[in-house]
Amino acid sequence: MARSATKPKLPAPNPEIAEQRCIDASFSLALRQLEDGSASPSVITHFLKMGTEKTRLEREKLEKETALLKTREHAIRSAEQTEKIYSDAVQAMKIYTGQMSDEDDEDDY
Repeated sequence: MARSATKPKLPAPNPEIAEQRCIDASFSLALRQLEDGSASPSVITHFLKMGTEKTRLEREKLEKETALLKTREHAIRSAEQTEKIYSDAVQAMKIYTGQMSDEDDEDDY
């Protein structure tokens, strides 16, 4: 198969960009093959599966699971911040009521 003359691209600055270039090139080639009728059965099957209701629902499920994980991560961070605020408040109250001096607080570190 003869390659058309294209100008060479600069090397990718990182592996993620290189991978994305490969994916983009693969999709472009698959699209050309589908349009000109030269696509292999595996390429046709791949894109047929991508268009099914099952695949759409699986993608939607993954998106929702990802959002849930992000929400959980945010809740954990928020709880850690709240715990730190309460701890600082308790320390301040102890100092204020005379149960602990500022010097005692420095020993905890």
